[in-house]
Amino acid sequence: MPLDPQVEKILLWASRSNAPEYHEIGAQAAREHYEKVAGVLDIVAPPLHDVHDFEMPLAGRSLRVRQYAPWPHHWSAPRPALVYFHGGGFTIGSVDTHDRVCRVLALGGDCLVFSVDYRLAPEHKFPAAVDDAFDSLAWLRDEAGAFGIDAGRLAVGGDSAGGTLAAACAIHARDQGWPLALQLLIYPGTSPDQRTDSHERYASGYILDAPTIQWFFGNYLRGDEDRQDWRFAPLVAEDLRGLAPAWIAAAEYDPLRDEDFAYAQRLREAGVPVECVEYPGMIHAFFQHGGFVPAARRAHEDAGAALRRAFASGRDAS
Repeated sequence: MPLDPQVEKILLWASRSNAPEYHEIGAQAAREHYEKVAGVLDIVAPPLHDVHDFEMPLAGRSLRVRQYAPWPHHWSAPRPALVYFHGGGFTIGSVDTHDRVCRVLALGGDCLVFSVDYRLAPEHKFPAAVDDAFDSLAWLRDEAGAFGIDAGRLAVGGDSAGGTLAAACAIHARDQGWPLALQLLIYPGTSPDQRTDSHERYASGYILDAPTIQWFFGNYLRGDEDRQDWRFAPLVAEDLRGLAPAWIAAAEYDPLRDEDFAYAQRLREAGVPVECVEYPGMIHAFFQHGGFVPAARRAHEDAGAALRRAFASGRDAS
């Protein structure tokens, strides 16, 4: 498919912009710039019944978490929940940059959402982010009753690097014997290297370029040996049997497209129920372009429907 006409405009504007590349300005400046631009093309933030931040106490640190509730709720009537990890190459992004995404998922999925502000690189190298992801999931499971969470209908999700964390959480949850309703993976990174056809074809000119990807990973990884760790690259995990069902969103013009397909295929071969949806004409990060790109809003609807189906199956199973 050709590029979506609205996406073509985004790429044209980007090509005419004099904004510096992230890998040219350093992590802190990149974070500040991303905070300013992340919502420019996004939807207007839909109102919810309750949105608030709290501190999650973990061993040796605490993490900011933003809780979203689309309706009044109480611990006496547990509801399904999604634990969400934002994208940003493990280096940029926050609960603020992905606030509207989480609002959409709370409404569309008819669920609570807990967005985790995990530690970022290069200040915190691998496996800090994945440790935060594992520990935050465990903490929310343990505290499910206090938050009105139905622990039997708990899902994990994320976009880009956050999708990597969510996929790793699904493997970890399987190993710990924790059932999950769904792993919601929005153009996740899954591969130890970037040698696929889509990485070569879309190496430049499509927002997420090759130098930026390598800069992200250079910030996060301690060395090349970390690339072969399934916590960074779920595609290299030896055994994917018994994982939670997966819903995977892939963008046609995304360097990560081929590794998304490869991970979906490995999950299928392992007997894991998978729905992998490719969005024609889309680029990486399109999920945050819903205010300008109608196809992004369709992806929002699809993700919400996937969550509702998964939670309904969990309710029926119990």
